[in-house]
Amino acid sequence: MKTDAIWDHLHWLTVLAEQGSFTRAAERLEVSKAAMSLKIKELEALAGVALVQRTTRSVRLTAAGEKLVEELREPFSRIEQSFFSVRDAAGPVRGLVRVTAPVAFARQQLVPIIGEFLREFPQVQLQLNVSDRIVSLGSEGFDLAIRHSDSLPETHVALPLCETRTLLVAAPQYLARHGHPQRPQDLQQHNCLYYPRGIESPRWTFSSAQSAGEKEQVRIHGSFATNNSESIRDAAIQGLGIAMLPDFSAQEALANGSLTEVLTQWQPTEAFASRLWMVRPFSAQVPRAVTTFTHWLRAQFERA
Repeated sequence: MKTDAIWDHLHWLTVLAEQGSFTRAAERLEVSKAAMSLKIKELEALAGVALVQRTTRSVRLTAAGEKLVEELREPFSRIEQSFFSVRDAAGPVRGLVRVTAPVAFARQQLVPIIGEFLREFPQVQLQLNVSDRIVSLGSEGFDLAIRHSDSLPETHVALPLCETRTLLVAAPQYLARHGHPQRPQDLQQHNCLYYPRGIESPRWTFSSAQSAGEKEQVRIHGSFATNNSESIRDAAIQGLGIAMLPDFSAQEALANGSLTEVLTQWQPTEAFASRLWMVRPFSAQVPRAVTTFTHWLRAQFERA
C-alpha cells in the first residue's frame, strides 16, 4: 500500500484514540465496527508494529501508537481548521455552535431570543448546555461559554457581554408583614434567603451609594439557602424573606411587581460578579458560525 493511500487509516486511528473503543469510534465515523477494525489492522501491517492493544471492553494504544497519534494531532487539527475556514467563507453562515451558560441566565435571557437568531441564520444549529457548573470548554467540546465571573482563564479569549448588578429584593407581602430594612444591620432581624458559600456563617457586605468609602458587613440568617438564583428568587416571590440576586434573575419579577428592591441606597458587594462574559478557547481560526453568534449576541445586549 502506498503511503498516500493511508490518510483515512491515520485519521481513523486518531478517532479511535479519542473515543477509546472501536464501537464508539465507528459510531463517530459512521462506519461499521468491522470496517474500523480492518482499517487499523491494515495500518499496523503497513507500519510493521502493533499500534493498538485490544481487550474485550476497551482499547489502548501501544507506545508506538501513542507516539504516532501525538505527532498527528497538530497537523490534522490544522487541516481541519483550514477546511472549515475555506468552507465557512463561502455561502451562508452554517454549522453547529455548542454553547454552555448558567441556568438563570439561559432560561431568562438567552432562550427567549434564540429563535430570532435561528430565523436570521437558518443554517446554523445551536446546542445549549444549561448548567451552573464551570465546564471545561476544551475537554467537553464547547465552542462558547457564558460566564458570570470576575475570574477568567488566561488561556481563553474573553469578550464582555454586559454589566450586571447585585440586588436585594423581597416580595411586597413580606415587607408588609416585617417592615422595610433601613440599613444593612437591620437585616439581622429578617429572614434572609442566600446563596451558600462554604461552611462559614453567611455574611453580606454593602457599600453606601451616598457616602463614598462607607461599608457595612452583616451576619445574616435564614430558613432557606440554595446554589441556584432562580430558586432563591422563587422563594422570595413566595414571601419567605429577603433575597440577594443578580439582576438578570430578578429582572422579570421586579417588572411585574412580584418583587421589589430594598436598601436601594446600599450596593451589595462581594456576592456575584459584576459582568457577564463570552469565553471561547483560543484558536487561530474560529468557525464563522461561532463568530457570527458571538457578535449577534453582543449586539442584542448592547441594544438592551
